[in-house]
Amino acid sequence: MKQVNIGPAHSHSFPERAAELLSDSQLRRNVRHATDVISVKRRKVVAELPEWQSLRKSGSEIRQHVLNHLDEYLVQFERNCRDAGGQVHWAKDAEEARQIIHQLVLANGSREILKVKSMTTEEIGLNRFLQAEGFQVYETDLAELILQLGAEEPSHLVVPALHKNREQVRQIFADKMNLPGIGDSPEDLTSAARAFLREKFLRVPVAISGANFLIAENGAVCIVESEGNGRMCLTLPRLLITLAGIEKVIPSFRDLEVFLQTLPRSATGERMNPYNSIWTGVHSGDGPSAFHVVLLDNGRSRILRDRVARQTLRCIRCGACQNACPVYRETGGHAYSSVYAGPIGAILTPQLRGFQQASTLPYASSLCGACYEVCPVSIDIPEVLLHLRSGIVREQQKTLSGQLGVWNVGMKLASFAMRSPWRFLLALRVARVLQRWFLGRSGYIERLPFFLSGWTATRDLVPLAHQSFREWWAEHETGRQRP
Repeated sequence: MKQVNIGPAHSHSFPERAAELLSDSQLRRNVRHATDVISVKRRKVVAELPEWQSLRKSGSEIRQHVLNHLDEYLVQFERNCRDAGGQVHWAKDAEEARQIIHQLVLANGSREILKVKSMTTEEIGLNRFLQAEGFQVYETDLAELILQLGAEEPSHLVVPALHKNREQVRQIFADKMNLPGIGDSPEDLTSAARAFLREKFLRVPVAISGANFLIAENGAVCIVESEGNGRMCLTLPRLLITLAGIEKVIPSFRDLEVFLQTLPRSATGERMNPYNSIWTGVHSGDGPSAFHVVLLDNGRSRILRDRVARQTLRCIRCGACQNACPVYRETGGHAYSSVYAGPIGAILTPQLRGFQQASTLPYASSLCGACYEVCPVSIDIPEVLLHLRSGIVREQQKTLSGQLGVWNVGMKLASFAMRSPWRFLLALRVARVLQRWFLGRSGYIERLPFFLSGWTATRDLVPLAHQSFREWWAEHETGRQRP
């Protein structure tokens, strides 16, 4: 796979980062509490809809239909957006997208930029790039503002700062906003953020947003949010730039009927989003005077060519899979060393970055299937995880070190033994003898040597039975009269 820039570079594998974060008891409590609250709310509001599974099926079919005809809908969106007065730019990768946005902002003349929460801008490292070019970027989403002031990365798709509790947020605001006496109540914190951002909304002439949906039939862009900051950024600035992945397009305005029911319920456990903003082109005296959409590929076309993995692009970024995942709930999002964390990150990141940079992520799952059960567009994440694991193994086997690696040699030996009944039986008998050296007083295998120690480091292993079912059957069948 070709490597694609997807934001900050990290040298740590998932096991290394997870081991580090598991020692942070406060972070784990914060993550578990936040995901528990959202999951309980989600179950309640989903149970109110007897047609939930039908909506889920409809959403999956709409998104899959789009992927099957993506070229047609993107051209339709571009045509209708331009007809409405917008301008559309195509970016093949992160670097091209950054340069397009850079030139648009330079032409405006402002050195300050407002930001609406956007994982796609995080994906291409836009904030760091613009700041390096001398621009001041202000995140206007409360969670993103917390992270920006605290110099941290997002840890969740919908609630980027869910790993922080109120006291930690209070400390960040006290230090960075020079508010030593600020309280830690939600009212205190939101009031401080409002005061900090209000004058910027009224003064800064440039805003950059993401997009939840691009509507092909009228060239419109839709953003859903909970705070109203997005609405401010979409109406007050003179220049509005939207960065969106090419997979965000949907065929028609009517299709929003499905997603505006499933997305808020799956994301935050709400029946509807407090703010649904939809805009088309430019209008004299109303909103920005210049509107640009940057359509980002950045590896998505390559994913589209993979028959199994293409369902990854159905994702509507609700974060429900993260809230349900037992692995994410213990480690938090930073263990994934990616903008996209949790189960969806475990399948999306390796496909965007390449296996060499994210080879451990497809293994960051127990394959319990909880992510698939809550996904509002029915992405079979466990299926894609297994598909990517097989791809990683194939890539590793192309190198000599991969062919001679312990796991590869071990799996080949296991395959050799299992292809023959008598070899398999012989292996069982040898294993029964060898396991005696590792049995503890409990009767379980408590400690294994070398690379096998990873299993028994956290759990005991049930020993092999003294007799297999085949052996028992042969013993009891012998001498029995056959009809």
